[in-house]
Amino acid sequence: MVGTTTKDTEETVGALVLPVDDRTGDGYDWLDNLTGSPWKVMGAWGIDGWDAESWPYVFFATAIHRNEIGTLYGYGTYVEGDTYAHWYRAEDACHRAITAEVFWYWKHGQADGPSNLPASAEELTEQYTKPYGCIHR
Repeated sequence: MVGTTTKDTEETVGALVLPVDDRTGDGYDWLDNLTGSPWKVMGAWGIDGWDAESWPYVFFATAIHRNEIGTLYGYGTYVEGDTYAHWYRAEDACHRAITAEVFWYWKHGQADGPSNLPASAEELTEQYTKPYGCIHR
């Protein structure tokens, strides 16, 4: 557990640590660090399961943590060896953040996304803003 601030409510909470990269391999090696942890790799986003990232350089992972106040929704990224974790009190806020980051990869040709992308992530229709089996229930 590590102290962090939720992105949507700005609460200081104890949250799960995203396993770090051991810096001896690539992203596939980092995936091994998720084994046995609450973090689950997220390979696709949107109802139709569009690519969410650019393997083996960029990976997304998701986790849920319950504390004394309630549920926290997290997503983490591995980007060429660097790891980042983001926590939210509201699941919808977490989904919006994931959508914004995935949209960037789609828009810049870094991941195989839909061909009919609007100018911004906020303009995406609902079918592109929902998890494809990534947030655990």
